[in-house]
Amino acid sequence: MPETWWRGAAIYQVYLRSFADGNGDGTGDLAGLRSRLPYLADLGINAVWLNPWYPSPMADGGYDVADYRDIEPVFGTLAEAEEFIQEAHGLGIKIIIDVVPNHSSTASAWFQEALAAEPGSPARERFWFQDEPGDWKSIFGGPAWTQVPDGQWYLHLFAPEQPDFNWTNPEVHAEFHDVLRFWFDRGVDGIRIDSAAVLVKDFDGGDPEGYTDLDEVHEIYRSWRRLADEYDERILVGEVWFPDQERFARYLRPGELHTAFNFDFLACPWEPAALRRSIEQTLDTHTPLGAPPTWVLSNHDVARVVTRYGRAETSWDHGDRRDGVPSDLELGYRRARAAALLAMALPGGVYIYQGEELGLPEVDDIPGELRQDPMWTRSSHTVPGRDGCRVPLPWSGEEPPFGFGEGEPWLPQPEDWRKLTVEAQTEDLGSMLNLYRAALSLRRDRLGDGTLTWLDLRPDVLAFTRESGLTCVVNLGSDPVRLPPHGSVLLASGSLDGEELPSDTAVWLA
Repeated sequence: MPETWWRGAAIYQVYLRSFADGNGDGTGDLAGLRSRLPYLADLGINAVWLNPWYPSPMADGGYDVADYRDIEPVFGTLAEAEEFIQEAHGLGIKIIIDVVPNHSSTASAWFQEALAAEPGSPARERFWFQDEPGDWKSIFGGPAWTQVPDGQWYLHLFAPEQPDFNWTNPEVHAEFHDVLRFWFDRGVDGIRIDSAAVLVKDFDGGDPEGYTDLDEVHEIYRSWRRLADEYDERILVGEVWFPDQERFARYLRPGELHTAFNFDFLACPWEPAALRRSIEQTLDTHTPLGAPPTWVLSNHDVARVVTRYGRAETSWDHGDRRDGVPSDLELGYRRARAAALLAMALPGGVYIYQGEELGLPEVDDIPGELRQDPMWTRSSHTVPGRDGCRVPLPWSGEEPPFGFGEGEPWLPQPEDWRKLTVEAQTEDLGSMLNLYRAALSLRRDRLGDGTLTWLDLRPDVLAFTRESGLTCVVNLGSDPVRLPPHGSVLLASGSLDGEELPSDTAVWLA
């Protein structure tokens, strides 16, 4: 790959617990991932992004990190991680890992040292301890302050098991610089920064969200960028949730992050005007900065796209998850196929969440006693949370665990997933999996970084051309639309009716 591989990369997100189980304990692991590397290479992706794989009590799916310089024993060993990185590189696959700089784990050595120390001690200064609780609310629900036995309170924007770091403390800065070097030295190609905008806190301004996008956070990432630039071809990717594109763009200024997740596109409804606005706004934001946009349809925190696009309301909002809302899965599946071709045709990079290429729906009926997301417990069992998009992948066979591993999976798989296994879809030339394989193959040669030129066909149609001559047309209307002049059809998300493109269908033309 060229030096700027990340500008147009197709990046596959691996949620390790649910990808593949290599030792039969019901939880995905490095052994399972390594055994499936040929699958990822055949799929045609350029890089893999892994959710946290560090030692963790798993209070929040691994985002409560106890030790940044090792691997969670359930997943494997540090030696296995190093071997995985080398094996992936041998197949031409880059590796991006998660770093969670906002918070730690109550099981970490630093926090345990803080609990054993006196109030006001250097150990406690690494976190936010104070004598009285503040009034901030946790993003997961409930108060953001928890009391310790000696009477002080500590801040956790997320679960109580995730104490926030104090980024005014130089020790915290030094610790994360060392963590970045630790993994860059082992060949990791990129760092995805979790909750990138909330590290710095302002307790004095009276703002109930006095932790979002404060100016001082940018100096942290400028220092990280200087460190990353000491290595070849290393990148920083931000998880930055902002409707305000001007604020979002500040993270992509020269000398800060290389790219950031485009959540505006992910949250956009399946409506032509809204999608075009999102695409144009994204391109207008990124182009002056020289930064490539990214296109994301789903991830480990969001209801799966097949289910979302089958609902009457197709947008996404974390504050209104619409868990359990009825969905026309056949309609959602058709739209998800079209959306895949749209996202992969746009200029920049694209992220694919594991199972997206299989057309997996959200699993809404997980029994309450089996749910593990802290959103479920913190909401007094009123918010089901994110487990429904984290159900282990189906690989083969006619019944659970569908080739995921020998043991019972940590979350139950629906019986009707037998039609959605990798094995079943490989044999079906019209499957979602084969659509993704074909699209990713064409994308390598004809798409990725660059620009687009809009074609105005009809208000309910999105159409544009790319520098390679490829034209993408997506019909979001209720009536068929005639295709523009072209030489050949490269790929379509559904059957064409002669020269007409049906509703909720996309096509690539040459």
